[in-house]
Amino acid sequence: MEEEGGQALEEKAALGFQRGFLAGKRLAELPWESLEEVLKYSEDSSPFLAILQKTVHHPLCLKYPPSVQYRRRFLSELIKKHESTSTEPLDQLYEALGVVLNCEETTHCYKNYLLPSGDAITLRENVAIVSQGTTGLVTWDAGLYLAEWALENSEVFRNRRILELGSGIGLTGIAVCKTCHPRWYVFSDHHKAVLQQLSENIHLNSLTLEPESCSHRTEGSPNHQGRLDVNLEGDHVRISVKELDWNLVSKDKLAKLQADVILAADVVYDPEVSQHLIGVLQKFPRDGGNRQKPEVYIAFNIRNPDTYHDFQMQLDKVEIGWETVATSWKNLFPYDQHANIVILRLHI
Repeated sequence: MEEEGGQALEEKAALGFQRGFLAGKRLAELPWESLEEVLKYSEDSSPFLAILQKTVHHPLCLKYPPSVQYRRRFLSELIKKHESTSTEPLDQLYEALGVVLNCEETTHCYKNYLLPSGDAITLRENVAIVSQGTTGLVTWDAGLYLAEWALENSEVFRNRRILELGSGIGLTGIAVCKTCHPRWYVFSDHHKAVLQQLSENIHLNSLTLEPESCSHRTEGSPNHQGRLDVNLEGDHVRISVKELDWNLVSKDKLAKLQADVILAADVVYDPEVSQHLIGVLQKFPRDGGNRQKPEVYIAFNIRNPDTYHDFQMQLDKVEIGWETVATSWKNLFPYDQHANIVILRLHI
């Protein structure tokens, strides 16, 4: 019975490492304590072999690997843990590290987020947090949290028209399109490099580009290299990618999108950006007309309480109501447990 309990712990620990490693979770936040618990029951190297198989040797890692530096540091830490045990040296660990040490560093890497269905979202993103003059080429915690919240509240999106502001490289929207069955999803951003990477990530997740004849151009936002204002279709979801400048887009153009739900993540980190966000939200029809007003959900990391309170005061000033709909971690994706994320529903 004790042996069965040890095997269950080993499998659980290996799966925890798998999910965290594939998504590029910070090494300190991987389940090392679970491994220590497993080693109490194990007399051989099987826990390390299981972790190696579900991480560095996983098919997703082999095809869409995390950064070279991340894999090197992970394997070095795993070897250090193994060497602290009384078991014989494990050749497979050193061989895996040798392979990684011979890999060239690249400016990009991949992160793979495992969904409850067993499917995965794969994103190509930059290694550097800031590149090409933007922070939009990496995934941020609020986008992760909003994706998780969406998966747990799929009824908000089912058979509805969704507009995402500041989509970045696409995690939230791809998660919604894969699992929440919206009728139509519009990704939008303004930085050209971000839009290009976003389009590539949509392709990477089996959402196929449709001919541009179905596209709709946003005022003040020219088509980028003939590839961005396009419609896609995957799993019966109509999907488009638009270059959208919050300051230039007109009320009429936004009204034509007929959005039932508006999403945005990690766009409340600076008072000036918050003002631009509020400005574009004010351009949406507020009387409803023959349609219901869109539901608006904003997710952000409260890095600075003053910035958060300033955003709330700006909302109150222009009479946009707000309420908190989520603040807690659920652990579907491997988040930073110390992050302070909030999702607000705005009433425009």
